[in-house]
Amino acid sequence: MTSAKVYGPGAYVAGAYEGERARGTGGEGPLPLPQPLLFLDVDGPLIPFGAAGGTYPTYPPAVPASVSPLLARLDPAQGPRLAALPYELVWATTWEEEANAWVAPRLGLPALPLVPWPDEDPAPGRAGLHWKTPALVAWAAGRPFAWVDDEIGAADRVWVADHHPGRALLHRVDPGRGLGAADFEALAGWVSGVGPVGPVG
Repeated sequence: MTSAKVYGPGAYVAGAYEGERARGTGGEGPLPLPQPLLFLDVDGPLIPFGAAGGTYPTYPPAVPASVSPLLARLDPAQGPRLAALPYELVWATTWEEEANAWVAPRLGLPALPLVPWPDEDPAPGRAGLHWKTPALVAWAAGRPFAWVDDEIGAADRVWVADHHPGRALLHRVDPGRGLGAADFEALAGWVSGVGPVGPVG
């Protein structure tokens, strides 16, 4: 029996992986491409804030006093919507480990991989570049990815185009409303054309 190959963070390099995929592991044919990654921010995309009027629906269960009360704004229906997308979900949030402790259970999601953040700005002096961007590109290691965040800008798109060999979709979400139907449609539509190498979306 041929053992399965696992491609994790740092293991995917577009050109090398394509050669491996073409050969397969035992003459049985090409290996399937891994699902693209979906890097998920929490505040803004999943916990909306800042809308005019400032009122949002809240959902049970009650939030413990030790956790941000904004956690109650997490719509549990977002979990199945995210799980239905053809991506590997990855937290890309300043909630860090607390995303698996508090956010994932309220959405009905399992514990997800988590991008660790550097202690210092990995690209100092790059005006307008979000501090998350170099870390996400490094974590993806050439694997196609989408990133949903409320702080994505033009400098991030340029950085990804210059440093990431695979395709990428940088999708800015309006933090006042959070992820909505149009955002899910954009994510589903983009992934249908994902290949190992291509332009920034």
